[in-house]
Parts: sequence; C-alpha cells; structure tokens
Amino acid sequence: MRKILCYSLCILFILPQPGFSWYPRSFEASLINPDSKGQLIGKNRTFTVGYGDTLIEIARRGNLGYSALVAANPGIDPWQPKAGTELLLPYATVLPVDLEPGITINLAEYRLYLLWEESGKMRVRIYPIGLGREGWMTPEGDFRVTSIIENPVWTMPGQMRLAEPDRPIQIQPGPDNPLGSHWIGLSITGYGIHGTNRPYGIGRRVSHGCIRLYPRDIVDLVGRVEKSTPVRIIYRPFKVGRDEHNLFVEVHADYLGRVADPLLDIRQQVVELGWSRPLTVDNLEKNLLEKRGIPQLIDRF
Repeated sequence: MRKILCYSLCILFILPQPGFSWYPRSFEASLINPDSKGQLIGKNRTFTVGYGDTLIEIARRGNLGYSALVAANPGIDPWQPKAGTELLLPYATVLPVDLEPGITINLAEYRLYLLWEESGKMRVRIYPIGLGREGWMTPEGDFRVTSIIENPVWTMPGQMRLAEPDRPIQIQPGPDNPLGSHWIGLSITGYGIHGTNRPYGIGRRVSHGCIRLYPRDIVDLVGRVEKSTPVRIIYRPFKVGRDEHNLFVEVHADYLGRVADPLLDIRQQVVELGWSRPLTVDNLEKNLLEKRGIPQLIDRF
C-alpha cells in the first residue's frame, strides 16, 4: 500500500538558529475547518546528523521539544547519534478533536495549541512546551488568563525553600530569571505560562509545575492572548484524526499510566470520528508499541 501522503512529505533542510518555534508558519497552513474533527496540520521534515550533534541540541536548533524528537526517532542514541543519520523532525500533528478558541495544552504531547479567529477564519498556532516534573505536576482542568506581566520577578515557591535553602528567594528580571521575559498567570494560584532561561528544558518534565515556552515563543504568545482567555489543560496520549479518505493515529507515551485499555480508547475515538470500517489490530498494536508521537496512517479507502 502506498503511503505517500501530505502528512509524511519530508524535505532535507538546514536547521536555522533558534528562533520562533511555533508552527504552522504560513497563514494558509494555519487555517482550520472548525467543522472538521481530528484535522492533520503541519509537515514533517528530515535532517542529517552532523559530527558532534546531540538530539537536545538539534531539538533546540530545530525549534522542537526534546521528547518529541527522541520519540520520533526510536533506536537513535540522543547523546551520541551517528553522523550521517537521517532524523525525522516531527512538525506534523493531529489536532485534538475538542479544540476550542483560546489555549489548549496537552501534557502528554508537550504542546500548547492556540486557536483564534482572524478575518472570519479560524487559525491555530502550536508551541512546544516544558512541564512540571514528578512531584511538581502541572495541574489539569479549565482555567483562564488572569494576568500578563512583562519582566516578572521570580519568587521562590514556599515548598522549595527547605529543599534549596541556598537559592535566592527572589530573582529580578534578567538572564538568570527562571520566568524569562514574560509571565501569563492562570486562575490557579502559583501556576502560569512563561518563558525560560533554560531552553533545553522545552519538551521535558523539568519545571515546578508551570508551563515553559522558548524565549521568543512566549513573546509571540503574549501578543495574542489577553486577560480572561480560556486555558484548558488536558492529558491525552492517544489522538485519532482523519481526512476524507484516510485515518490516522498519533500515539504518545502514557507516562502517567492512565489509559487501562489503549486499543479500546483508540477505537472509541475512531467511532466518534464517524469512521465505520473495521480496524486491523496488528497495525494499531505496532503504533502503540512504538509510541513515536507522529501521525501514522492506519486505514484508508
């Protein structure tokens, strides 16, 4: 079966210096059909590893999250990849089926989705993010933006003071500030979306519960949200998408171990999308085993 589809078209290109990480880049590519559920967006690319490269450096230069790059390239040593190896850069994704205007954050895939209306059309912009580590989990639920602060002062959370007594209680704006250049406060005390002075943490669970963006991305996001913007934080490791003739699945690691029956979860999503053809279990199990975090074709007619 031929699988040469728009979602998998890859072109070799040279990675730019770190800049804006959001995508899709063009206006046309960012438009979505509000009546289409599980729409595919973005295109994967390829990159050839050079001498001395590591995946964490390539993720930063490619404006991707680290975990997404590692998952998309199974079997490749992230710290000593062989020069000449071709990597898949995972820019394609399936939109969450219940995406709504405002911000949606899917913890399982380390992505923030911004959906808004412009010139009578719905647009989406996707940002890679860093999350709370074990013991400092990023909260889930429905929130809203309550404050937007430029050049915020970082104040150490009370829980950290016993664990890190030698760290300053406050850090003023500047290159050492963990919040970066901007803070977007949420309607849950102590949590927000912000920049970072440690960009290699994007795509990883390393924060104290807040959502981190690359430095230039937080500037872009701040310019597109306002107080009361809805913020929905979900955990959804398995996503199903479709177009007129093709069905896709996107499998991320269920790092919280919440989904008791992944096959059942995916099948229920397929039914909700209105796909009536029976699915091949072997194909689904292969994707569940690999957990590559990229849209994979599982059926077509």
